[in-house]
Amino acid sequence: MSEFAARRVMMVDTQVRPSDVTKFPIIDAMLTVPRETFVPDDKREAAYVGENLPLAPGRVVLEARTLAKLLDALDVQPGELVLDLGCGLGYSAAVIARLAETVVAVEEDEALAADAQRILSEEGVDNAVVVTARLVDGAAKCAPYDVITLEGGVEVMPDSVLAQLKDGGRIGAVFMDGAVGTAKIGYKIDGRMTWRPVFNAAAPVLPGFRKAQGFTL
Repeated sequence: MSEFAARRVMMVDTQVRPSDVTKFPIIDAMLTVPRETFVPDDKREAAYVGENLPLAPGRVVLEARTLAKLLDALDVQPGELVLDLGCGLGYSAAVIARLAETVVAVEEDEALAADAQRILSEEGVDNAVVVTARLVDGAAKCAPYDVITLEGGVEVMPDSVLAQLKDGGRIGAVFMDGAVGTAKIGYKIDGRMTWRPVFNAAAPVLPGFRKAQGFTL
């Protein structure tokens, strides 16, 4: 077993399984996808630490616990179409691609998006495609989606994103209130959203997902 493969096993055994993530497809995906390949070269040695890993200003690869618990709560199925917003270098898309039929990963940082598509192709992830666009715009051409995931924090969820969720679909995100965050799952039923908090987590707020600042004297 290679050093990084051993670290993946340790990540799953110490960060994922103890967090009550028991679905085999998620465990298998996180044991299989080489997280160190989807981070900047100078961060490879830190790829398996139990915290968010910086990618670019205000952007991170979500810690394994947060991503695994979010996917566990979303219960992604093999025949589903998933929109992954803020995919960074593609780690989340690679993991989700092992759970879903197709992943449309959106990244607005052009350099990250180009590298994400290259890495996914090199890793043979042929059911995930990277779209370069504003995160708040999503990828409406391929909508509606069964599941939407966000790889960072939000303060508000724009209607432009919710409109791309299929009726009966689910969306998962970490809602931030200052430095404190709660991961929530939203369910779209008859065109209306219902949100359920599932666990505590924290992540930098993604571009376009901050609350508008009110005018104060």
